[in-house]
Amino acid sequence: MKHIARFCTFAAVALTAGLTACSPSKRQTLSDEALLDSVERRTFEYFWSGAEPNSGLACERIHIDGVYPENDRTVVTTGGSGFGLMALIAGIDRGYITRDEGVERFERIVSFLEQADRFHGAWPHWIEGTTGRVKPFGQKDNGGDLVETAFLVQGLLAAHQYFANGSEREQALAARIDTLWRGVEWSWYRNGQNVLYWHWSPEYAWEMNFPVRGYNECLIMYVLAAASPTYPIEREVYTQGWAEEGAIVAPHEIEGYPLQLRYQSTEAGPLFWAHYSFLGLDPRELGDDYCDDYFGEMRNYTLINRAYCLRNPQQHKGYGADCWGLTASYSVDGYAAHAPSERDDRGVISPTAALSSIVYTPEESMAVMRRLYESLGDKVWGPYGFYDAFSEGAEWYPTRYLAIDQGPIAVMIENYRSGLLWKLFMSHPDVQQGLRKLGFSAPVPGPAQQEQ
Repeated sequence: MKHIARFCTFAAVALTAGLTACSPSKRQTLSDEALLDSVERRTFEYFWSGAEPNSGLACERIHIDGVYPENDRTVVTTGGSGFGLMALIAGIDRGYITRDEGVERFERIVSFLEQADRFHGAWPHWIEGTTGRVKPFGQKDNGGDLVETAFLVQGLLAAHQYFANGSEREQALAARIDTLWRGVEWSWYRNGQNVLYWHWSPEYAWEMNFPVRGYNECLIMYVLAAASPTYPIEREVYTQGWAEEGAIVAPHEIEGYPLQLRYQSTEAGPLFWAHYSFLGLDPRELGDDYCDDYFGEMRNYTLINRAYCLRNPQQHKGYGADCWGLTASYSVDGYAAHAPSERDDRGVISPTAALSSIVYTPEESMAVMRRLYESLGDKVWGPYGFYDAFSEGAEWYPTRYLAIDQGPIAVMIENYRSGLLWKLFMSHPDVQQGLRKLGFSAPVPGPAQQEQ
């Protein structure tokens, strides 16, 4: 998988003084609801106050320490921006910003996306926020990125549903979002085969050679490709490509918990595999020919991650019932896909791992949230919520953020509190059609869930 850094920047360091004034010793113990709101609101600020100013999209990274790679201060992330769109919706709905402010931001974002580089309808992984031109993620990764595009479209479709029945201005915005959605040529990325390819470049064509097979974070890409009203894939692309004619099914048990699916030749991978596809796609009551209970599967997948940290075979300092969660994030030696295995030799905890799992493990995730906020405090808490990662054993507390990790925190907290983003995304008729095409059983939202 692309387990390398997903970077960017627009540091609003001025927020630091206003948002980090309270030291841990001065904080009052908050109720669960107040703590959830505090974390959601501050994480929302990454995508509001910290957004790249021209595009309105999410900076790939924000470093409060002010240290960035060269020429990296205006790069926006496609996938992280998709998560950010959902965080913005939650912010509007909770009154963090006014509806008019939110609509203005979405209009700016949509205007930018309409003019930005696209490759057979797919946006690149990175985009220059000042120009809309592709910034290569790697030498040959300078074209369309279908996975990152799927994460972006997941957010766009939720926004469509949020605004579709609103004012005349909002309905016009929803219509423009619909045009963007219809422009993605999902079927092109089959490369003539019954599988979807991650990349295509006008210069290097299919040389990245990355057919996407499950299970990983990319389920949402196949659902959206099947749902497309203009460039759809057929069910065979899902069954033969993603599911490999049933080879995706591999029942096994880890840390005392059963799993149904095969996880990329590992027993269990990093926790973002349980998050990215399910920010909009509601795992509750979701099943198909290969897994009859995606919520239960992802809950067990999360509990395995936690149980490994409790067992702590490498005796890392800090691991425990109130400090667990391994996923792809910054690390003491760069960037790494931390996962529950004997190779976990870095001792790095990523707050997004447990906090974005709150929909699966509410009590267990709240315990982590409380320890981070009340005990570790300003070591891990900054202007945009909890920093990306830390290691107590290494005394390593970088004051840095990544969009791809911040987004799921805000979105999954909102889904836990209200189910808002799940309701919106699942209410889109194209999504429902795509799920039916692929043989999923899924709840159909009623009219009340679609009203805004």
